[in-house]
Amino acid sequence: MYVRPAAAAAAAFLGFTLTLLGGTASYAATGPGSTTGTGTDTGIGTGAGRAALGGPVVYAHRGASAYAPENTLDAIDLAMQMGFDWVENDVQRTKDGVLVVIHDDTLARTTDVEQRFPGRAPWKVQDFTWAEISGLDAGSWFGDEYAGASVPSLRQYLDRVQRNRQRLLLEIKKPELYPGIEEQTLKVLDEAGWLDARHVAQRLVVQSFSADSVRIVHGLRPDLVTAFLGTPTVADLPRYAEFTDRINPWHTTISADWVSAVHDLRGAHGKAMEVDTWIVDDAATARKVEAMGVDGIITNAPDVVRDAVGGF
Repeated sequence: MYVRPAAAAAAAFLGFTLTLLGGTASYAATGPGSTTGTGTDTGIGTGAGRAALGGPVVYAHRGASAYAPENTLDAIDLAMQMGFDWVENDVQRTKDGVLVVIHDDTLARTTDVEQRFPGRAPWKVQDFTWAEISGLDAGSWFGDEYAGASVPSLRQYLDRVQRNRQRLLLEIKKPELYPGIEEQTLKVLDEAGWLDARHVAQRLVVQSFSADSVRIVHGLRPDLVTAFLGTPTVADLPRYAEFTDRINPWHTTISADWVSAVHDLRGAHGKAMEVDTWIVDDAATARKVEAMGVDGIITNAPDVVRDAVGGF
């Protein structure tokens, strides 16, 4: 569990202005697809374009998850209050077919499922109904102040991100466990209004560790920005460029030369491919990957990264 001193949250508010209007955030958007900055970005920008806007994009990993329980509405609300535009999440599926936002394929680490359902080990997400999962406490494990937080459905999550005027890096988690989850995810996105031209161009990226899953999404919606999670060899990169726009690697697996090799390729939308690296939670590593030329940094502690490298 992360240490969450009160000063850390307070420090996150320095350096930006945020006005709350009826529960939504009103602030000048910057980053991919913004109407500020370059004014011409389509959401599939180049590293050079991002650098011109002030540094790497900062993605709040599972929300501001160093300071609030991951993948909850509290975590994305906190990211919004801290001034972060992009949030990342994980999508899986319940026994009765509801898409939910949770990282592990078991409920044990981040809910009270073991106390509520002691005889149902190993407490897999796919073995529980939405009614059962939605009644779990997904906040107390992190801190008493979050007791009663729940696992959100994907639709609930999308509605909150929309209300907060944020943008979403959506990960399809372990698609091999959930046949057809790509189509279902796109259906929920569509029903929630997230597949219109503006969202697709400016506010949404879909990623997965499964190349097959990314390829399926690209085939179903060629207009969507997609990302592959991993670090392919330089020799293999052209194959990924056929169906994706970004390669998003673990930060310990990359070098400046590798990042440059990705940038040298044009992705599925005919623009220079990008690199968003994860999970970077300290200033020294943030500066290190910035120097490598990454386009984005995915982090549990977005305030730490912003203070280290700027970004938006």
